Amino acid sequence: MRDRRGVIIYVGKAKNLKRRVSSYFRPGAKHAPKVRSMVDTVYDFEFMTVKNEAESLLTEASLIKKYKPRFNILMRDDKRYLALKADPSATWPRFACCRIVRDDGARYFGPFPSAPVVRAAKDFVEKRYGIRECEAIAPDADCHRHCLADVIRTCSAPCLGKISQEKYRERFDEACAFLEGRRPQVLAEVEARMREAASAGDYENAARLRDTVFALKEMTKAHFIRKAPHLREDDAARGLLELAEAIGLKKPPRIIECVDISNLFGTDSVASMVVAKEGLPDGRYYRHFRIRTVVGADDPRSMAEVVRRRYGPDSTLLKTSPRADLFVCDGGITQLRAARAAFAEIGVMDIPTIGLAERQEEVVLDDGRENLLLPRDSQALFVLTRLRDEAHRFAITYHRNLRERHIRESVLDEVTGIGAAKKMKLLKKFRSVYGIARATIGEIAATAGVGEATATEVRRVAESAAGERI
Repeated sequence: MRDRRGVIIYVGKAKNLKRRVSSYFRPGAKHAPKVRSMVDTVYDFEFMTVKNEAESLLTEASLIKKYKPRFNILMRDDKRYLALKADPSATWPRFACCRIVRDDGARYFGPFPSAPVVRAAKDFVEKRYGIRECEAIAPDADCHRHCLADVIRTCSAPCLGKISQEKYRERFDEACAFLEGRRPQVLAEVEARMREAASAGDYENAARLRDTVFALKEMTKAHFIRKAPHLREDDAARGLLELAEAIGLKKPPRIIECVDISNLFGTDSVASMVVAKEGLPDGRYYRHFRIRTVVGADDPRSMAEVVRRRYGPDSTLLKTSPRADLFVCDGGITQLRAARAAFAEIGVMDIPTIGLAERQEEVVLDDGRENLLLPRDSQALFVLTRLRDEAHRFAITYHRNLRERHIRESVLDEVTGIGAAKKMKLLKKFRSVYGIARATIGEIAATAGVGEATATEVRRVAESAAGERI
């Protein structure tokens, strides 16, 4: 919700947006004073759609931390949701709980809103796959003296040489695959044990297994992405033949590029380009683009920028990535027309270009023909939707990393003389940048232990940020 100045005053989530928003404006509704004040202040709405409840919780929390809407009381502190972290470069990798996801080469699972779910998943994969729990960088016999995991047979005991590094790595990779949702048979095994325990009257064990199953489903579903049926090479080849015939290509497209644009309320606009070779995704040629020339949420102009940067005369990608036989825009007619205009602008006229509208999986054309609805079971549609979903995942992941990086930043970093310790003192005392903006220069100087000139600059920066955000 925004006020008349466009300032975000409230962030919320709902499965049924119409019902949730309408509840604020029902005649005769008896709201609390805070809600009445919010209803009187709201002037406009902006909404975004996410894939599931877990993503909605995480998105809501990150937006509240970033914009500090005055009608959101909860989640305005620096508390973060829990995630699992594993460093694959370690000799004997292990899983650890963490609250900050960094771009440091480690593998992260989450974050997830429920801490018990994350800890239950960690406990399960450690016991199931024999992954070590100890924090030692290189576990040895001295570590084992203080460890009971091997005694109760839940650890493969690399510290005692009971498993080779190669075998341990295989177990670790399987545990990661399970957490990514790629081993559903393991979950089915736990469910079968739960039913067996219940049938045998062992209700305590059945209840424990039931809670484990629930936790594992919640943890792994956060990593599911909507995928088309698995494409074998022969299926992909058939799909390319069907696609070429459907859209009128002279031969099946060997290289397909798909571009997706992602932004959040017009900020951090990024694009992903994913590539299919012979109908199957080829990660070697995936690319991210930070949108440079477009301000705000303008997907068509952003799409045109990507085309120019990919195929323009100054593009370095012309030498490192194979030329597309088919270019796919994730979107409708406006994105498609923008891409075709950009191709014409740079003199590239021989790359067929189509759009793929998500609502009905409709192939969008701009050459006088009607749009195509491919059969739901056609391999051509599987090729396109798999690539489009991969582009969406690739863009969202990059965009989420950028967004979280911004959330960790502070406008106080701009002030010379304000380091991490002084910044924390100010935020601890005044709670937010908005609170600093309302403080006196003397209060700021006394809290941070700085002179009047620095305190004045701190308040100026805070007032500027408060005017934009609050």
